[in-house]
Amino acid sequence: MVVKLPHHLFFFTFIIWYGASWISDDNYLVFAGGGGEGRSGIPNALLLARFDFESNCLNDQPVAKLGTGSDLPYRMAVHPGGDGVICSLPKSCRCFEWDTVKSTDGKKLGLKPSDKVIDELEDVGQQLALIFNNDGSVLALGGEDGKLRVFKWPSMEIILDVSNAHASVKDLDFRMRFLASAGFHIVKRIQFSILLQCEGDVLIITSANMHVQNVVRKAHLGLVTALMFSQDSRALVSASLDSSARVTMIKDARRNGLSLWIIVLVILLAIAGYYVKTEGILH
Repeated sequence: MVVKLPHHLFFFTFIIWYGASWISDDNYLVFAGGGGEGRSGIPNALLLARFDFESNCLNDQPVAKLGTGSDLPYRMAVHPGGDGVICSLPKSCRCFEWDTVKSTDGKKLGLKPSDKVIDELEDVGQQLALIFNNDGSVLALGGEDGKLRVFKWPSMEIILDVSNAHASVKDLDFRMRFLASAGFHIVKRIQFSILLQCEGDVLIITSANMHVQNVVRKAHLGLVTALMFSQDSRALVSASLDSSARVTMIKDARRNGLSLWIIVLVILLAIAGYYVKTEGILH
């Protein structure tokens, strides 16, 4: 099933995005990124956007924007119980809180720096992966230095501290009572997995039977830097180095789904045909 997304599922800014996450009610998204500490002219910021599932519309005007000075916000962990978001910066992690803001069209969600400083997250270096477990009682962090830390939340009592879990910890995922870590980036949401192709296509695959659920052609022009499913797996948010962000609605394509194994077979046959032609085997 090939999905051509309308423009209203997409927005473009001049900020390079490195993190994207759904907020617990799935109607808001938070993005993190910027140009770093150099003089690129690209601000470092967190940005809130609203997504309407009824109209399938990602608002192209941000709900709120909060600058982070010279610190580039990278990966994020949104607390499922509403305790805000923890964002990794180049040297430490910082807490931000949700803020209700009054506007002409009623109340809307805002974002503000938290007064709370978590000593355990100061001077920990660049963290490449952050995640809360489902009930928000455990926080796990994986560093560029390969260190894996797991804390109770909000007491920050240490549960696990492993110095060389990987060369660098790039992904973390809770499954039931278990935590999985990886030295490469993977994106899964129970029944779905994601395959990125170098041409910029995004394939959403049903994990149980390896059927391709959705194909998004040319999802982004640049390298995809962040991917996350909504809590109910109805949608996927993606962000890119090309400063774009978009939402893909996951359609029910059980009748039309293509098997990943068929795609792999076609690719292998194409490679074999090219080899036969170039080597002149049939001549």
